[in-house]
Amino acid sequence: MTLQSMTGFARVEGTSGRTRWAWELRSVNGKGLDLRLRLPPGFEALEVDVRRLAGEAFSRGNIQAGLAASISEAEVEPVVNQRALAAVLALRDQLAGMIDPAPVKLDTLLSVRGVVDFREAEESEAERAARDADIRAGFAEAVRRLGDMRRKEGSALADVLLGQVARIEALTAIVDADPSRSVSAIAERLSGQVAALLQGASALDRDRLHQEAALLATKADLREEIDRLTAHVAAARELIAAGGPIGRKLDFLAQEFNRESNTICSKSNAAQVTAAGIELKVVIDQFREQVQNLE
Repeated sequence: MTLQSMTGFARVEGTSGRTRWAWELRSVNGKGLDLRLRLPPGFEALEVDVRRLAGEAFSRGNIQAGLAASISEAEVEPVVNQRALAAVLALRDQLAGMIDPAPVKLDTLLSVRGVVDFREAEESEAERAARDADIRAGFAEAVRRLGDMRRKEGSALADVLLGQVARIEALTAIVDADPSRSVSAIAERLSGQVAALLQGASALDRDRLHQEAALLATKADLREEIDRLTAHVAAARELIAAGGPIGRKLDFLAQEFNRESNTICSKSNAAQVTAAGIELKVVIDQFREQVQNLE
């Protein structure tokens, strides 16, 4: 399963009957799935299906989905006002003895205000159902295109993340291999510090100093931090290879990476280890920033 970014854009448009419609979808980072839907009046019945389709395709991201719809030139139809027509014909009968009894012509009736009206033809239920079906299919296509774009960006992000994980692994190896971490180097450094304290200070307890020195040596050891970083590197690679919605898990790993790098910097007694620890923090920050874009 490939990774998905949470950013993307898709547009799908089409025509159904006299309705011209267009969907636009924009997706950005979000802690969960938040679909902000804008539908024009008369299309509210689409909302349930639209939210279902989005929920089936995505698990995270702030998605703005807007539908624009316009009606082509309206079709009109004549409507006869039966009451007005009956009144005109009744009036003709009443005036039959006073005016020319010639039959009333159609053009005469059309000229009488209110007898015939022209109004916009209404869509039938079948036409509305077909229109809504076309627009739902358009939304499904827009979701597919948005998913394709998010997966394409996710694939590029995977390469970036793997490069950063490799750099974290390399810096961890530098810390592990530094000469200052050898037993002899630690012993020599502590021995010199103890000797400096004991010089001219006969009142100091040599055994107690050696105990404190041993405790400091234990606290200064970076073995646990190095082992945990190595384990986190393996876990990050496994997650990226598995794919899917792993953004939250990688974000947790980024926090763990950062915790170990902070500890290395605080324990370090060597300039090279400190420098590697600082660079670790920089790479981990970059890693976490990229992870924020993943579903």
